[in-house]
Amino acid sequence: MSLGRLIIVFAFFLAFPVTAEEAMPRVISVTGEGQVAAAPDMATVRIGVRREARQAADAMRANSEAMRAVLASLDGAGIEARDIQTSGLGLSPRYARSDGSAPPRVVGYVASNDLTVRVRELEALGGILDLLIRDGANALNGVFFGIAETGPLEDQARASAVGDARAKAETLAEAAGVPLGAVLSISEGDVGSGPMPVARGAMMEAAMDVPVAGGEVEVRVSVSMVFEIGE
Repeated sequence: MSLGRLIIVFAFFLAFPVTAEEAMPRVISVTGEGQVAAAPDMATVRIGVRREARQAADAMRANSEAMRAVLASLDGAGIEARDIQTSGLGLSPRYARSDGSAPPRVVGYVASNDLTVRVRELEALGGILDLLIRDGANALNGVFFGIAETGPLEDQARASAVGDARAKAETLAEAAGVPLGAVLSISEGDVGSGPMPVARGAMMEAAMDVPVAGGEVEVRVSVSMVFEIGE
């Protein structure tokens, strides 16, 4: 770089000095969280049918017959087709136990068919579980409670999250001995309303009157806010 160009660059910085305060914005950044709990109004049930036979075709045939009975029971219970979805279909060999002296030997096959079912009337849940077990389902892979329309609860949680963020910013500003200024930016983070699990992984051998308790489901929202530090 020539001497003349160095002089021009130096003169530019003298004309427009950048102070430490200008280089580092005076802001307070916080994250707020809001939670709202409510009683669930629906449940998601994950059930399965398992059938075993010496031949693969026989295992699949027995499984299909049992699943047709389960689907018929769901239809009779008023569960709409849009609330029933096949979530797993499998066929696997079953091996005889071996002491290691001989290669594994196939002694049969296990066919499996899993369903995910939404139950929109919670008062009917126990009876539907009982019905499904009696009509052929022999695997219960989970019951989860949830809320069909989470929008209003999410709005309440958002308002709570913003209030939480502002309270944190005010505390930080007071502790630092500076005034809290205007909001410069606000962005939404995680929004969660995951269903609450109440049962998992139990093989069902016989029908029973299944008691269930819904409890509450929590809706969570987080927000990030940036406030300027006042003069």
